[in-house]
Amino acid sequence: MKSIHLLIALAVVIVWGLNFSIIKLGVSEMEPLILTGLRFLFAAIPAILFIPRPKVAWSILATYGILFGVGVWGMLTLSIHVGMSAGMASLLLQSSVFINVLLGTVFLRESLSIAKITGLLLSIIGLILIFTITDGSVTALGMILALVAAVSLSLTTLIIKTKPISEMFAFVVWSCIFAPLPLFLISYLLQGSQGFILLRQDISFLGLFSVMFQAYPVTLLGYFLWNKLTVLYPMSTMAPLTLLVPIFGFLASILFYQEPIGLTKVIAFSLIIIGLFINLADKSLMTFFTKAIAPNQ
Repeated sequence: MKSIHLLIALAVVIVWGLNFSIIKLGVSEMEPLILTGLRFLFAAIPAILFIPRPKVAWSILATYGILFGVGVWGMLTLSIHVGMSAGMASLLLQSSVFINVLLGTVFLRESLSIAKITGLLLSIIGLILIFTITDGSVTALGMILALVAAVSLSLTTLIIKTKPISEMFAFVVWSCIFAPLPLFLISYLLQGSQGFILLRQDISFLGLFSVMFQAYPVTLLGYFLWNKLTVLYPMSTMAPLTLLVPIFGFLASILFYQEPIGLTKVIAFSLIIIGLFINLADKSLMTFFTKAIAPNQ
């Protein structure tokens, strides 16, 4: 991986880590699925009026858009709404890393070495420890919703890796149009019209800020850059980098919401980070890391 690509990836994961606290801010101001629907509505419109549709089948655009909008961020936002802290939500979503590596091995025939297996197992143990946390930052329903989001995120990554997508920014923009309607519909079925009435009557600056932050730096810019890198590099290379997201997720949650940090969280978090570095120490990833920090030729 070139050094510029590594720097871009790090910038993206910082923004993504901060995003969980921004989501928590948003769900305090409006109904969670409406919040997510507005995020993708603003990401798609007016951009689709100026950006030609990518040369990708409608079925692929729709599948990706629904998985990404409803499966990943609809479920993750609901997870935070029902009691998951921003920091814990960011950590649970990273279980997609292990699913990514397995999907890459099964479907893309990417290698899975002893070092990668060891690193992944340590990180999985760390995730399992999360289920024992009792400080109020974890709920059973929240964990289930976050894990559904993780599976959905892995499936979207597989789509990016297996389909010929050359116009990545256009793909991200046009896929966003398929998320708002199902999100709004699910919100109406679960909560009725109350959320829409309150939105019309009492939309706040903080709620609008949350929507815009999620729509532009996180969704359009962040996923455009990340998907471009996903096309260039194996899933087993990109996946470990996403484990940096909860570092920034926890830091933001501690800073803005004073999330408690107990011994179990420290151990779980440490195991996950150790697993990341073991993955990076693998022979194939060591080559990537050496090239990344060395001057480009």
